[in-house]
Amino acid sequence: MRLSDFWRLMDDEFGERYSRTLARDLVVDQLGDRTAAEALGAGVDPKAVWEAVCRAQDVPRERWLGRDVKPR
Repeated sequence: MRLSDFWRLMDDEFGERYSRTLARDLVVDQLGDRTAAEALGAGVDPKAVWEAVCRAQDVPRERWLGRDVKPR
């Protein structure tokens, strides 16, 4: 997963403003007691970070792949 995909999923699920706050402030044990932003900065795969955030926030598994977007 690309970093841009991570942020698109975060924005779609949590809203653009809250997703940034969540990434900066939520400490996730599955990320080694780091925030998503810290984990990404340390080189953790964005997909692993996204899935850890989903688990921590109880996002239903059917939404982990994001919303369906029609091709242009």
